[in-house]
Amino acid sequence: MASVFGKIVVGTYVEIKRSDGRIHQAMVTSLNEYNESVTVEWIENGDTKGKEIDLESIFALNPDVAPDEEIAPSPETPPPPTPTCVKVNKIAKNRRTIAPPKNDTPSRDNRVIPTRARSTQSQQPEPAPPPPSQQPAQPTIAQTQQQLQNARRKSNCVKEVEKLQEKRERRRLQQQELREKRAQEVDTTIPNYEIMYMIRDFRASLDYRPLTTADLIEEHRICVCVRKRPLNKKELSMKDLDVITIPSKDVVMVHEPKQKVDLTRFLENQTFRFDYAFDDSSTNEMVYRFTARPLVETIFERGMATCFAYGQTGSGKTHTMGGDFSGKNQDCSKGIYALAARDVFLMLKKPNYKKLDLQVYSTFFEIYSGKVFDLLNRKAKLRVLEDGKQQVQVVGLQEKEVKCTEDVLKLIEVGNSCRTSGQTSANAHSSRSHAVFQIILRRKGKMHGKFSLIDLAGNERGADTSSADRQTRLEGAEINKSLLALKECIRALGRNKPHTPFRASKLTQVLRDSFIGENSRTCMIATISPGMTSCENTLNTLRYANRVKEFGISPSDIPFSQSGHGSRPDHSPTNTFEYDEFAATSPCRVKELTVDPNQVVEGGRPNIHTVNQLELLDEEWLSISPQRDDLKLLCEQNEEEVSPQLFTFHEAVSQLVEMEEQVLEDHRAVFQESIRWLEDEKVLLEMTEEVDYDVESYATQLEQILDQKIEILTELRDKVKSFRSALQEEEQASQQINPKRPRAL
Repeated sequence: MASVFGKIVVGTYVEIKRSDGRIHQAMVTSLNEYNESVTVEWIENGDTKGKEIDLESIFALNPDVAPDEEIAPSPETPPPPTPTCVKVNKIAKNRRTIAPPKNDTPSRDNRVIPTRARSTQSQQPEPAPPPPSQQPAQPTIAQTQQQLQNARRKSNCVKEVEKLQEKRERRRLQQQELREKRAQEVDTTIPNYEIMYMIRDFRASLDYRPLTTADLIEEHRICVCVRKRPLNKKELSMKDLDVITIPSKDVVMVHEPKQKVDLTRFLENQTFRFDYAFDDSSTNEMVYRFTARPLVETIFERGMATCFAYGQTGSGKTHTMGGDFSGKNQDCSKGIYALAARDVFLMLKKPNYKKLDLQVYSTFFEIYSGKVFDLLNRKAKLRVLEDGKQQVQVVGLQEKEVKCTEDVLKLIEVGNSCRTSGQTSANAHSSRSHAVFQIILRRKGKMHGKFSLIDLAGNERGADTSSADRQTRLEGAEINKSLLALKECIRALGRNKPHTPFRASKLTQVLRDSFIGENSRTCMIATISPGMTSCENTLNTLRYANRVKEFGISPSDIPFSQSGHGSRPDHSPTNTFEYDEFAATSPCRVKELTVDPNQVVEGGRPNIHTVNQLELLDEEWLSISPQRDDLKLLCEQNEEEVSPQLFTFHEAVSQLVEMEEQVLEDHRAVFQESIRWLEDEKVLLEMTEEVDYDVESYATQLEQILDQKIEILTELRDKVKSFRSALQEEEQASQQINPKRPRAL
């Protein structure tokens, strides 16, 4: 071993060269004879570090420890007396090429042995003079041989450096070729082509197992599924990226682009699991097969079924429920409305249901800004009331009897033409209201079953509660509140809770019978947009759908291909598998709001004194309104989403809507009473045309009419004043909403 390792023993300090070019001392800790290398360790920044170095590199930097046979001195001439000085000088020259030009002292990290460092520092680059005892001719020959030997050793070091340079050049050429090859494969005009590469590489590691018609249809009391639409023309023209991946029948992945502090871009892959996940190739028939079709039989078994589409504007809700669009024209025969009606009439022909002698009726109405309008009766405004049996009745809603699927299609076309819509940045024909289409089975005039199909308004419209426009603000507040209430009603149905807060919104109020009873079933279809520009709204939709049923997710649910060794490619430092309920931002949230603990008193009710709102709310409404109780319960169940200020705002809006209905009703009553007054006054005036009319009777009757007018008009005037105060209260409450930055996942 001595012949191989020369003078190197454990504990020897040698010079080593780091990968960044630095040269410093390190201690030999072990000798590796099997591969002719040594293991060295050194201290850097207080940490002990080590590496394995081959002997050739060690000898190139440390010729004084090389084996004796490699240093072949002349047999005729003894070795020069001061070889150490020459070697130390040689090392010092090497170190000066690395160190700063104005400081020849080694760094603190490199000063492992002070004595050696000092001796190295004290040496001068000039060769030491020979001892006086030697003759001038003899040291000249010896020094010449030593210089030849040193030149040979130096050439070995140069060769190693040249090898490293060649390897580096080869790597650079390979990387350049790879970049050129990638540049040819991708259109570099795409704004986010780096993100596209990361998504493509991630998808290559997945083993796709999408939902097919051969998969079994499972029975669920509450079914939650997600549907992804393809990129539309606008997104394709913008070269938007598809950031949604559906690798299996129940898993949805969102590749959310993120950016580090050093501006490095990476992906945060967030994963969700639902009952079913439909990719962009799924048709309406495919979606209907697994979602609404299992619910049709429920209404024939004296049950209540509900199917609703939820999602961002432009994500495909109306397409899913109503049918395919061709421009602004809609093919209603391919929507879930028509497909459900078709199966209802097919079921009626079965022997066990045919004998029941059932009749089919349909209703179609919309809920806009807390008001109900009949789409089959020229958008007549309807009233929602509770009868003595606590059953919700929509007063004046017309039920049309239908005999076949074609009759249903005609009603859908009539209703869709009347539905309230508007233009948004996401969709030129955006739905601004909740549309409710109901198929009702009646037997001898009594209800046998009911299937409610709801196309909800876009969830991003709930973010308009702080708008300067009151109509937009009220519209957004009602959507926000109804979506919160809908979620809690479905959760109460799934958990068999004793109380369902259906009075918190008009939507859940008219659907009350669908959330009560053991024979009630619900299906939710969350529609999502695949574009990167819609990533935030897509995540909000998925989180809302996740909280309806609260699925769990684990890494084993993601179908990675076997070639990836069952592990996820590390494209980002964080890959979200589990969804933290408390750290999430709900899609139905108006804004993330700061909840000040000082503004909450016992019972969870906001301290309205802190926002100067006590005088703004009607005490009678606060004390006796069941709607207010359900609204308070709803806000308590969503404390992380509803701040005290937002709760106050919703109270003000609810009070405003109720007062508006009351003022309108009283105004109509006064108008009808005014017609009667006109008739009475006409009779009085006709009486005065007689020659001998009773003046006292005339004065008495006129005084009575005027007193009635004053009393009724004064009462109406006071209500109008209160209504105007409520309008100011709503505006002040909307200004109290202070948004905060979204909480990081």
